[in-house]
Amino acid sequence: MISRKRNSLKQTLEDTSTNLLAEKMELEYRYEELLRKYEEQQYQKDEINKLHENTRRLKHDMKNHMLVLANYLNQENIYETKQYLSKVLDKLNHIYSYIETGNTVLNSCINAKLEMAHQLGISFKAEIENLSFSKLGSIDLSALLMNLLDNAIEASLKEEKKEIQIQIIKKRGYETILMKNLISESVLQYNKDLITTKKENSKEHGYGLVQIRSIVEMYHGMIDIYEEDGWFCCFIAFPFSD
Repeated sequence: MISRKRNSLKQTLEDTSTNLLAEKMELEYRYEELLRKYEEQQYQKDEINKLHENTRRLKHDMKNHMLVLANYLNQENIYETKQYLSKVLDKLNHIYSYIETGNTVLNSCINAKLEMAHQLGISFKAEIENLSFSKLGSIDLSALLMNLLDNAIEASLKEEKKEIQIQIIKKRGYETILMKNLISESVLQYNKDLITTKKENSKEHGYGLVQIRSIVEMYHGMIDIYEEDGWFCCFIAFPFSD
């Protein structure tokens, strides 16, 4: 009888210990998820602040340029006006145009990465419709776009001809994102699972695609990764929100 009680107590303690361990693991997982989302939110905030600062600086510079040009024109110095205007236009050609999508999250993500691409000498083309992606949380939409753009930028840096194209449009009842970057040779032929070849921080470098797939799956979307006509392509589609 005593033996049975001891066995029963032992089993109860083991069950309690197992339950506590499971709860601890669940809490740790939730904590890591919250920490990740907080870090992504802070990163997005920093990128927006940086973009606003660059825009403010550009407006200030343009005001000064206009004052200089006005001074040359008042002195009827046409040659100096042309020379100075040529220098200003040449400088502006190296500054990207701000993309306005009507979606605050899309604006901040795309423009922050567009500026980065230009600084790195990467050509960037965009075709973007005003889509809400209302089913996606803003943090998840931000993480999705940031990871897609980071992957494309990182891959482009390895290529002699650097170009990224992004298309965000409504297509056959879906809100779609198509991210493309030029490649000189096939990536999927030798690395179909897209396993990172970098030894340093390999977990971090491989985490981007894992995050992308996880977000797409969470919102019941579809993802297709393929190559076409010298482009590496990642196509994502979500059922239309409205």
